[in-house]
Amino acid sequence: MSAPVITDNKKKIKRGFLTVVTGRTFLIAVLLLAQLGLLFWGFEMLGDYIHLGSALAAAVMLIYIINSRSDPTVKLTWCFVVALVPVVGIPLYIFIKLDVGHRTVQKSVSRCIAETMPYFPIHPKSEAEDLTRALKNTDPDAASIAVYLRDRAAFPPYVNTDVEYFPVGEKKFEAMVRELEAAEKFIFMEYFIVSPGRMWDTILEILTRKAKSGVEVRFMYDGTCAFGDLPYSYPKELEARGIKCKMFAPVRPFVSTHYNNRDHRKIMVVDGRVAFTGGVNLADEYINEKLRFGHWKDTAIMVRGEAVRSFTLMFLQMWQSSESAGGCFFEQYLPAPEDIRVEASGVVIPYGDSPMDNERVGEEVYLHLINTARDYVHIMTPYLILDGETVMALTSAAKRGVDVRIILPHIPDKKYAFWLAKSHYKELLEAGVKLYEYTPGFIHAKVFLQDDKMGVVGTINLDYRSLYHHFECAALLCGVPALSDIKADFADTLAKSHRVTREDAAHEKLRVKFFGSLLKIVAPLM
Repeated sequence: MSAPVITDNKKKIKRGFLTVVTGRTFLIAVLLLAQLGLLFWGFEMLGDYIHLGSALAAAVMLIYIINSRSDPTVKLTWCFVVALVPVVGIPLYIFIKLDVGHRTVQKSVSRCIAETMPYFPIHPKSEAEDLTRALKNTDPDAASIAVYLRDRAAFPPYVNTDVEYFPVGEKKFEAMVRELEAAEKFIFMEYFIVSPGRMWDTILEILTRKAKSGVEVRFMYDGTCAFGDLPYSYPKELEARGIKCKMFAPVRPFVSTHYNNRDHRKIMVVDGRVAFTGGVNLADEYINEKLRFGHWKDTAIMVRGEAVRSFTLMFLQMWQSSESAGGCFFEQYLPAPEDIRVEASGVVIPYGDSPMDNERVGEEVYLHLINTARDYVHIMTPYLILDGETVMALTSAAKRGVDVRIILPHIPDKKYAFWLAKSHYKELLEAGVKLYEYTPGFIHAKVFLQDDKMGVVGTINLDYRSLYHHFECAALLCGVPALSDIKADFADTLAKSHRVTREDAAHEKLRVKFFGSLLKIVAPLM
């Protein structure tokens, strides 16, 4: 009976070791030791010259940072680090700005986006413009964000698309199994976390069977899974089953800053006719088959119809980023509009967000929903690690009378994230934002709902990692019937949540306040 425990302990030790040596933590520790070494050497050999040189270098770097194109909160954090420990802060900032290895990935991703861009529009340009004009007549706010997504991010709006909302991972899992069993041509899957258990074992058995029957199966997962959930050689194991498999950005120590840019997306496409996205990964806690942090509350959507096209192309973009140019014939995975059209009202805009460009698409959509809300904006998110712009948007909305409600976990998966979230409580509550904690357990859903008119379901958290560093995806829903299902689920979740009062925030444990305030200083670097 002891062998499984020993194996689990070895996995935990391996995961912990790799997490340290492949991230910024190890680099910062090395630079801190360098700082101490140089200080001792400086005191012995150079005296005051070391202080003068350090001060001049820090001053030059501070001027550069202040004048750089970046979020003010990020600038403030870097200024603090550079001013406090220049021997650590300056090399770290230069290392990240140089993007060692990042530029190669950026080039390949940009190439793939350029290759797929002509395929996104499902209708002629004139029809797409007519759709935007029609949307402007019914909902100008939806039309303006649709124009942004179309023109700045290259994600067009679609009609003739049905949306089904899943309030828990169990419901999504049932639908996934049903649709996978019905696959006839191809299956594309891209996930952040994959862990053996009932959920993944069930799906893997279907994928293996489908691959043997002639269905093309492509599976892609993030390299962090090799920390303990899956063996490093797992792609070869799936290839032996007939499944084409890739591990995105396998993590290797000391190589590149781009390993900080994880593939956090969750996409499944079957035959180009149906697609899934949302917060649900391929592990048993997401379907409450395994107990972690109480009840695991997550959400997802299934889209059927024209909008599946964008999810198909988003998957192919990421898949092709490690392939040679021109290696994919996209047309064979894009059914004709008449073959997938469904009778449905509303507009659906699937979109992705990449850390490889200067367009923060995920944050832009969220801020638009907050800033244009008239009656309410309701949010479910596992993390609340906010930049100054988002704090301003939330507090301003509440001050102008918008009913701003945010549901967060009561049982956190990461204590540091919980402490950081609580560091925002006082300011948000004083402005009139209503905060709730889901008492049965952990909220992993990423949901926005605004005024019964627009909503977002996807993979994008309200934290720096999702908004700045990760590859993400979501769908903007405008006037679709599923918005009423999202509203009902929010009300149901709210009924199971504890409303946080200003008194609660005032009487928070001193330890939580202290570490939250401390971590807030370096939150953009986490």
